[in-house]
Amino acid sequence: MSPRIELYDASNRHAIPWPDTEYGRYAKRYLLPMLELGPERFVRNVRTRLIVISVDGIPVPVTVNEAEYGNSYVCSPYTHYVSYAREELVLLRNRTLIAGLGTLLAGIGWLLKRSRFNRIVHVNNWLLSTNLYPELDGTQWVALLDKLLSVFPDYAVAFRSLNPALNGGELERLRSRKCLLVPSRQIYLLRTNEPGFGNAKTRWLIKRDGALAGKFGYEIVRPEGMSGADIPRIAELYRMLYLEKYSFYNPQFTELFLEQALREGTLELFGFRRHGRIDAVLGFYAREGVMTTPLFGYDTSLPRELGLYRMLSALLIEIARERGLLLHESSGAAQFKRNRGAFAELEYTAVYVRHLPLRRRLSWSALEKLLVKAGVPLLRKYKL
Repeated sequence: MSPRIELYDASNRHAIPWPDTEYGRYAKRYLLPMLELGPERFVRNVRTRLIVISVDGIPVPVTVNEAEYGNSYVCSPYTHYVSYAREELVLLRNRTLIAGLGTLLAGIGWLLKRSRFNRIVHVNNWLLSTNLYPELDGTQWVALLDKLLSVFPDYAVAFRSLNPALNGGELERLRSRKCLLVPSRQIYLLRTNEPGFGNAKTRWLIKRDGALAGKFGYEIVRPEGMSGADIPRIAELYRMLYLEKYSFYNPQFTELFLEQALREGTLELFGFRRHGRIDAVLGFYAREGVMTTPLFGYDTSLPRELGLYRMLSALLIEIARERGLLLHESSGAAQFKRNRGAFAELEYTAVYVRHLPLRRRLSWSALEKLLVKAGVPLLRKYKL
């Protein structure tokens, strides 16, 4: 029997058949407020239409975009592959290379806009840097893709946050459906769930990092130890690190998003407090044996010697080990993560474009070839 596929949006949100499972309850707590109030109230730099697709009763969030070239990369492939990429060129530390690639990106950006690059549907899009996938079988994924192609015939259909270590089956199925596999970034995974985790150096580094809190008088704050009064400070810490230090193209979580995360547990919030003030914070969620941390922040104005980033990382690893979860550490801070036992993995966006006009297909296929031949070697050479 074919999978049952049903679409819901803000107009019929109360009819969504949320399953009475851990995942179903989580999806309802997370997605229903966004359907009611609009995603922009929760992620400031996102303009998108949010839909929930029920696949045999399993809810999957889907976003639909037309252009919105100033969107966060979580909804805008243009932002990911052009705007954000242009900002990250400084990491190459090579003026000639930076200048050449900057010119190349400007030309690519012009061509991509002309091909309506951002007319796209993103599947399983939680508006986070890393989207962990629910457990659907091959028939269900294929039926979901077919349904979207029938409802949105003039849109590319994309699946972000896929990597071979965690999503080998999904990648193979999407490849068999002639999806392009476009490299997106290099991410780091830490197998804290394996017996005998880490070598002697890894364990020593993590133990040293974990001792910094006591050394500098910080106490660990767990979700039950936080209150609504901490929300503005949490927002400030995230802004300091992920927006001001890294990029304003990262998702800009609002205080409403953080209030919901604390109240509903859509992210588990932990932090470090000293003298009554939180100076570092992280927020994670887990799915199918994997956890990831879309919220990470600390007071960048404080002395680096405090080691707030190292404290957070050690705490995150400790939580993952206690719960027997594989830790998805996203991208960035490559050498730091490698030193603590993480291994690199390429992440892909699988995109179906075979139904689109030639010019729009060519923009995606050319980008795929360029990134495979030039982008991936640069990621590996510079260990980004």
